[in-house]
Amino acid sequence: MNSEIRTKVQIADTTGHTEMELTKAETMDVIAQNRDAWIFAGNKLVQPAELEAANWADVGTVQLLPGLVGGFN
Repeated sequence: MNSEIRTKVQIADTTGHTEMELTKAETMDVIAQNRDAWIFAGNKLVQPAELEAANWADVGTVQLLPGLVGGFN
């Protein structure tokens, strides 16, 4: 039996979103593959290093959203 903690990871993109249950290592791999995404944990914008150092039992849902870009042309 695998007792490693898993958390819900939601990845949003132009087609909608994908939802998975991943371990910490799997989540960090997904984050590394989506370097331009904004990362939210517990409804708070976080940096990958913060998430890496977090107590995984307390993380809750992790969301990866496309980064917003603003400005004038």
